[in-house]
Amino acid sequence: MAEQQRVAVITGSSRGIGRGIAEQLGKDGYALVINGYHQEETEKAAAELTAAGFKAVALAGDVSKKETHEALVKLAVDTYGRLDTYINNAGIAQIGNLTDETAEEFHKIYATNVDSVLFGIQAAAAQFKKQDDGDQIRKIINASSIAGHIGFEQLGAYSSTKFAIRGLTQVAAKELAKYHITVNAYCPGIVGTDMWDYIDERMVEENGGQKGQYLKAAIDSIALGRAETPADVANFVSYLASTKADYMTGQAVQIDGGIQFI
Repeated sequence: MAEQQRVAVITGSSRGIGRGIAEQLGKDGYALVINGYHQEETEKAAAELTAAGFKAVALAGDVSKKETHEALVKLAVDTYGRLDTYINNAGIAQIGNLTDETAEEFHKIYATNVDSVLFGIQAAAAQFKKQDDGDQIRKIINASSIAGHIGFEQLGAYSSTKFAIRGLTQVAAKELAKYHITVNAYCPGIVGTDMWDYIDERMVEENGGQKGQYLKAAIDSIALGRAETPADVANFVSYLASTKADYMTGQAVQIDGGIQFI
């Protein structure tokens, strides 16, 4: 009997790191469910992946809502018949001092970065428990950050969400292991995406200086001497999603080119 094609849901995959992960998993043979906040952008990403020869369907939605994750799982099962890997990639950043943080801003970043991971874990685990996959390992993979290992000034709320994701990853790994589900996290560094352009712009607004100076300073701190690319992150996520990582769970690994050595 031919081996079934593996299926992955990737939140926040219409652009940036998530798009890079989708492209790599497509190359690895996965069928894909693409998600983004904006419908037109999300459908365009899925169409481009399909044109590149991959299987991809799209569902736009707010990842801070539990029903979005349930709909993503349903789309995967309705389209492809199963689910093998769920990647909680979506997230946002905020810049500012903790002493200036408003309740509204704090709750917004927690809803997008942390609630979404909890709801993704719940939706994926519910489906995995329904599937008759024997001893096959199913994967939940979460996006943390180097800021989830050491807090960054003026990224306090963001850093705290990424620490929280590490905690969710560890507990879910312990609770779900008996169901042949592993839960791990990837922790990128300075990735050359729209998010870091935003961080640089906000740093200039908060502290003064010239556009690009904070991004350059961050890149200068990298031992390997260059900004990270979405492909750099995707290569590691590809490993986590593969059978090669079946004996790994509860881990949050830094993939940052050599910024933090812990």
